[in-house]
Amino acid sequence: MNSQQLLDFAFDKVDDMKAKNIVTLDVRNKSSVTDYLVICSGTSKRHVQSIADHVAKEARHAGEVPLGYEGQDQGEWVLVDLGNVVVHVMQDQTRGFYELEKLWG
Repeated sequence: MNSQQLLDFAFDKVDDMKAKNIVTLDVRNKSSVTDYLVICSGTSKRHVQSIADHVAKEARHAGEVPLGYEGQDQGEWVLVDLGNVVVHVMQDQTRGFYELEKLWG
């Protein structure tokens, strides 16, 4: 998949799991690591973990093996690195503290 297709894919997968406040950020001119960020919230530790698990599982099924998968044990902030798209799934309190949208927006 190209970057835009991967972004659309990631957005759809977090939306499938009823993620809240989904935001996509184009960071191509700000980062050499990735093209896009998908940032969303889960309502609980389990919800955050489930969203991230779903993204990683569906990516594998689509032939896009995640390059990294961090934070699963804590469930406050789980990152799924799909290469050109990095998905951040957070609980609201963690998201408010780090303000990634403000940092990268």
